[in-house]
Amino acid sequence: MSEHYIKNIEIKNFKCFEDFKAEGFGRVNLIGGKNNVGKTAFMEACFLSLADGVYDLYKKLLEIKTHRNVVNNLLLKNDRQQDLKQLILENTNIDIYRKDHYINKDEYEDYECGKTFIQKDKKTGNYIILTHYDNIEHEFDYAYSRIIELIDENINFSKAQFSLNFISQYSHTNNILNWIISEAKLQNKYDDLNKYLLEIFNVQNIDTIRNKPLIKTNDKYIELSEFGQGIKTFINIISSILLLKDDVIFIDEIENGIHYTNLDKLWEIILTISKQQNVQVFATTHSKECIESYARVAKKLKDDEITFLDMGRKKDGTVGMITMNSERFYREIEMDNEVRGW
Repeated sequence: MSEHYIKNIEIKNFKCFEDFKAEGFGRVNLIGGKNNVGKTAFMEACFLSLADGVYDLYKKLLEIKTHRNVVNNLLLKNDRQQDLKQLILENTNIDIYRKDHYINKDEYEDYECGKTFIQKDKKTGNYIILTHYDNIEHEFDYAYSRIIELIDENINFSKAQFSLNFISQYSHTNNILNWIISEAKLQNKYDDLNKYLLEIFNVQNIDTIRNKPLIKTNDKYIELSEFGQGIKTFINIISSILLLKDDVIFIDEIENGIHYTNLDKLWEIILTISKQQNVQVFATTHSKECIESYARVAKKLKDDEITFLDMGRKKDGTVGMITMNSERFYREIEMDNEVRGW
């Protein structure tokens, strides 16, 4: 195993971790567990542990804060929330989806922002606001697309920090995607990126034109914002692994925006190029389909450098983790045992 890989970690008094230890990590590590058990906090602790000096630690702390706060700043603060409402109401016709029913536009002011997604209706062009409640999952192609555009337009990025090493659903902004495309060209990875895009999304290529990321399909360039969030997630994940070498990356909610039919291909690419680039991957998920896909593809590729990290809470309320090597993980999946937390 490469020297730069994280092999074990001890976390004390960091967020939900009082005295936590885990070991036995592989090249690719998928983290499962119930909501709010600390999956993202665990990755943040691992990310911070890689800091090379005080200045690098500051940058990493700023990056974590950026991911954690970028949407909260837009949605949850009264002024930002009103800004968002005004922008949407001025430019779109709104239906709101909450707990399996639609709410009239007139009731919008009573809507309480939770974990919010915005989806564009392909036929009407209208935007639908969706709220994710605990134990309720909504699958759709346009998750987060519009909200990311609004973040791009309304957040001051001078005090924000993003890198290829930490990926969340809030890091797929035009600024980041434009930089990724340019860097892929400089590192001679541009053709590889387009090859993978063609395999999964059947598009010819991605490029930056007039300072916007555009997708070429059927010999016509279309703004990336017209496509679903899945393609943005895919570009960010694959580019990060392609562009980094001998490094570690962290991906929060890896399945976000990715249709379940594309999960096998996504894992096949991640497992293949992470090995080629010698990149260690940590990713979180709460999706059963994503976990099963990970097991299926890793077994098919005979990749024994993978682990599954099952997080849960002990009887005393502290957070624990069960590290499963490939053999045990495959066995648990074959037996249809629940591995999404305890």
